[in-house]
Amino acid sequence: MRVFVLDKNLKPLDPCRPARARLLLKQGRAKVLRRYPFTIILSDLEVENCRTHNYQLKIDPGAKTTGVSYRQDNTVIWGAEITHRGFQIRDALTSRRQLRRSRRSRKTRYRKPRFLNRKRPSGWLAPSLMSRVHNILTWVKKLIRFCPIAGISQELVRFDTQKMENPEISGTEYQQGTLCGYEIREYLLEKWNRKCAYCGATDARLEVEHIKPKSLGGSDRVSNLAIACHDCNQAKGSQEIEQFLSGKPDVLKQVLSQAKRSLADAAAVNATRWKLYNELKFTGLPVETGSGGQTKYNRRRFNLVKTHWIDAACVGNVQNIYVEDYQFLSIMAKGHGTRQICRTDKFGFPKRYCSRTKIHKGFQTGDIVKAIVTKGKKIGTYVGRVATRKTGSFNISTSNGLIQGISHKYCTLIHKKDGYAYQINTLSSLS
Repeated sequence: MRVFVLDKNLKPLDPCRPARARLLLKQGRAKVLRRYPFTIILSDLEVENCRTHNYQLKIDPGAKTTGVSYRQDNTVIWGAEITHRGFQIRDALTSRRQLRRSRRSRKTRYRKPRFLNRKRPSGWLAPSLMSRVHNILTWVKKLIRFCPIAGISQELVRFDTQKMENPEISGTEYQQGTLCGYEIREYLLEKWNRKCAYCGATDARLEVEHIKPKSLGGSDRVSNLAIACHDCNQAKGSQEIEQFLSGKPDVLKQVLSQAKRSLADAAAVNATRWKLYNELKFTGLPVETGSGGQTKYNRRRFNLVKTHWIDAACVGNVQNIYVEDYQFLSIMAKGHGTRQICRTDKFGFPKRYCSRTKIHKGFQTGDIVKAIVTKGKKIGTYVGRVATRKTGSFNISTSNGLIQGISHKYCTLIHKKDGYAYQINTLSSLS
């Protein structure tokens, strides 16, 4: 994964390889500007008018995770995956609504609900959906400042929910596209976690299977389709699902519940795709679009690994792809805290008091710190997001779990709070 480079006037230059970045830092010709994504700023005067190349920013929006990649010509030089918190926001809003409604039903003083003086603006989307758009726009604006971008590519169409729900629709009601079958198969692979619904096999060829056989009146709707390996598909044949899994009641219950799962992920992507596209056009850069079927076709054509940031590199019109390094940055949206002074339990009763002071001992919740503990039961080095307390005893969320009771004296600030958590991962090209 390459390192972003800025000149002394904060103008983006060509990203360099990590070895060159280490050399510049060692020689004192550059300093670290940001840790995530790793960015250095040069202090040399002779690099002011250096020539830069053009890069394409590729985006593969998703309901839970969005892939982002940088491409120079046919080479993928940088990749990241943004994990959204839209479903967490939805659950938090539901909880708040329930608490407020319960208060209104009690015989206490309360403010009456105000329904007649509220008007939603044109193009309004739910907060859980807008959070996905805002996460992507935040990182697009950041990356534009770190690397010279010539254009943006976005996967605009992912799943056709209308065709999934009613495969027989045709004529004037709907114009069927050539990639419709490709889109449905890709959705089923994600819905069933890319493994056989009956035996859980992942290393076998997976086939589309009817839960209720067509010979017994089963339809082609997506709610009646599953992914199964060849052996399970042949063994089931035209049997009812209850008969085939009579000896596996747990598997039967899981399959039936998974089959009824809603199209929430597909609906979230479809609801935000045009909003994101229109917002990206405000950057002033040309925006290229592509479909999910085309992305999968490009990935299969070049025999690449299935992951979000590589899917992003395959968006749009692609002639050839070379992945320079299979290391990528995981970006997890965590929010910017809460204004609640008192936390409640699931019944709405006050549980604990939250301090109004955000900064304790020079740190605030959300900062990424490095703690080197030299004595006691927790000797070791810990890196992660910190949760602060007034007492100075902090909790650190690391990649290996939560470490509690770390003194602020052992902590060193690495990256200030910006609403995201980070982790550098490596993907094997043979996985």
